[in-house]
Amino acid sequence: MFRRVVRQSKFRHVFGQAVKNDQCYDDIRVSRVTWDSSFCAVNPKFVAIIIEASGGGAFLVLPLHKTGRIDKSYPTVCGHTGPVLDIDWCPHNDQVIASGSEDCTVMVWQIPENGLALPLSEPAVVLEGHSKRVGIVSWHPTARNVLLSAGCDNLIIVWNVGTGEAMINLEDMHQDMIYSVCWNRNGSLICTTSKDKKIRVIDPRKEKITVEKDKAHEGARPMRAIFLSDGNIFTTGFSRMSERQVALWNPQNMDEPIALHELDSSNGVLLPFYDPDTNVVYLCGKGDSSIRYFEVTEETPYVHFLNTYSSKEPQRGMGYMPKRGLDVNKCEISRFYKLQERKCEPIIMTVPRKSDLFQDDLYPDTAGPDAALEAEDWFEGKNADPILISLKHGYIPGKNRDLKVVKKNFLDNKLTVKKKTENSVPGSKPAAATPSIQNEAKLDEILKEIKTLKDLIGSQDKRIAKLEEQMAKIAI
Repeated sequence: MFRRVVRQSKFRHVFGQAVKNDQCYDDIRVSRVTWDSSFCAVNPKFVAIIIEASGGGAFLVLPLHKTGRIDKSYPTVCGHTGPVLDIDWCPHNDQVIASGSEDCTVMVWQIPENGLALPLSEPAVVLEGHSKRVGIVSWHPTARNVLLSAGCDNLIIVWNVGTGEAMINLEDMHQDMIYSVCWNRNGSLICTTSKDKKIRVIDPRKEKITVEKDKAHEGARPMRAIFLSDGNIFTTGFSRMSERQVALWNPQNMDEPIALHELDSSNGVLLPFYDPDTNVVYLCGKGDSSIRYFEVTEETPYVHFLNTYSSKEPQRGMGYMPKRGLDVNKCEISRFYKLQERKCEPIIMTVPRKSDLFQDDLYPDTAGPDAALEAEDWFEGKNADPILISLKHGYIPGKNRDLKVVKKNFLDNKLTVKKKTENSVPGSKPAAATPSIQNEAKLDEILKEIKTLKDLIGSQDKRIAKLEEQMAKIAI
């Protein structure tokens, strides 16, 4: 009788390889703050890295091609007054990034198309609502301008970035510090882990906990949980004996895990990164020098160990490139940006194939940069799966919407809200006219100021031209 000894899988021979030294990002002072976030965020245009900064918090934003030694004077994003704890690129706009900080604020930044030429200290939007430091920021996967933040005040806020409003406040759901928050595939649910050792599945719009599991991992060290594309939950944590574990859960029945595996007895928190197209989960331990990867399938034991990428240097953090930023011609299925003491090193995961043709089985249609819903639609209760794109001819980035337009809407909304409230009060018609008069006066003032500045620049230009003429005469 024929007995299959080795499980068939196209990802069994995936191997990782670090790029050459000249393709790394060198001389970066990676943040030393004691927080278990990844410290790095990547998209097809930029890599962002949280760095050490005196007198506040800052992070670097580098165009992907800006490899080699990064000058100490390279401009940073530096508007926070406390250390930055987490950053996340908007999935629907490659020039918009959110950051959470110890200064209790969330800031959303618009990065210029070719990267920073000057330090950026003015965010597009400041979101204030947390009373303690903000350790987690996460964009909604399918709705435009919807951002989630979680703070050490055990509060989760869902923001409409387009209006700068806190639309949903999830209070009294967590009695202890929140370790991780993850959206599901269509963004209708979130999954959280916290210091009280519980996993919670929450419907944010109904403000209701739908599933709760106590002591998912019995160890006291931090847990992480992510949603898989089929709705199951993958968790990393520690046993009572402080051994690192991974587990797979069905939210419909959380009594027992579908699978539970013990890995080793290191003490670094395992950060899981998930590829929904291939169902591969990558585990990067803080302080480890390796990346383990597993394939999740419907056959026992459900979580199949594939391989380990090992290197010499321990990792301080890790960035994970979205699928649309990969090189499909080289059968690259994932790319990591590993943070070391003073360096960021890209690591490329490849499936060995002899053919140079596009590999349909490795690259099913993947989530593209277009939002499936507007923020208002999602807050009203609509859901939508991500809009998929084919990578057959490579990913061609489109023109990104400018977030400034959204900020303008935010001001318009404020005015309309003011007018509505004034109109609703009986006998307040004269009062309703005053804001518009005030605004007109302000606008005139600004226009006058612009005119005087233009005149000043014109006169300075003439003066410079005269001086240049005099210099030319002296030179002759």
